[in-house]
Amino acid sequence: MKAVYFERCGGPDALVHGERPDPVAGPGEALVRVRACGINRLDLFVRAGLPGLEPEMPHILGNDIAGEIVAVGPGVTHMKAGDRTLVNPTLSCGVCSACANGDDNLCRSYDVIGRRRNGGYAELVAVPAVNCLPYPENLSWEQAAAVPLVFVTAWHMLVTRAQVKPGEDVLVIGAGSGVGSAAVQIARLHGARVIATAGGAAKLARARALGAHEVIDHATEDIAQRARALTGRKGVEVVVEHVGGRVFEAGVAALARNGRLVTCGATSGNKVSLDLNLLFGRHLTLLGSWMGRRSDLNDALRHVASGALKPVVDSVRPLAEARAAHERIEARQHFGKLVLVP
Repeated sequence: MKAVYFERCGGPDALVHGERPDPVAGPGEALVRVRACGINRLDLFVRAGLPGLEPEMPHILGNDIAGEIVAVGPGVTHMKAGDRTLVNPTLSCGVCSACANGDDNLCRSYDVIGRRRNGGYAELVAVPAVNCLPYPENLSWEQAAAVPLVFVTAWHMLVTRAQVKPGEDVLVIGAGSGVGSAAVQIARLHGARVIATAGGAAKLARARALGAHEVIDHATEDIAQRARALTGRKGVEVVVEHVGGRVFEAGVAALARNGRLVTCGATSGNKVSLDLNLLFGRHLTLLGSWMGRRSDLNDALRHVASGALKPVVDSVRPLAEARAAHERIEARQHFGKLVLVP
């Protein structure tokens, strides 16, 4: 099969487009012909050599897979060759106390397809059959591949962790990112007033078109000052953040009394300073959010199927152009998801 893989960690130039052996569906697995695969920033971290991982080598990236079942392994009875599927990218043991309680994202064996085991930058991929979800028929292959990881992450952040409520002001950092574009829609779906940040007039216009009530140019404006001005100096009840560093600090400063900041990443820095007087004086809550639960994805997919939530696709590229796609993301030129098609 054709695939994009790497044999050494590094920059986008480490990615190779070439031939790899066809995978085989083992017991409990399904072999999927990939029709589209979304790119996540996680792919860039794994390619660069994220500490603590021991990925299968040569490694094939790709978490978000939409395609057709080619074959199923022994023990699989709930699907057959020819079925269309959207693959849940999350992996867990299914038997520990966290999994039994529905908190599979807290499983000590939790992982994501394409992170350690090979993923969907290929014509074929073998995945656990239990991860093969019904295909959302209202979406194209490319749209479907833009859904799973960002919507499960954003849903877990806003609904499960921050428990967003109707009428609240929600500040979404980086509306042009996959998680940000999903968070804008999820916050609005739950009746919140959405303030979104983005860089430049074009991205701000797209954030408004996506549903943001107000926008902040994080390249030229002070996020905290502007957010407080837009809320009559009250501040926002919820901040959705995935950048870290000074942006995290600005998010804390933008919070209203009893506000909650929820974060799922640190793309610009994992060290921050925190004013404890602000933390206890405003009765704030700071929440970490790790990926999301299977139930979070199922909840989000119901709204995707109804059309209430829509995947945002920046661009679609042939598999052979994965390197250029990674470069576009690193340059922060995108709005929404980049998708590869074999």
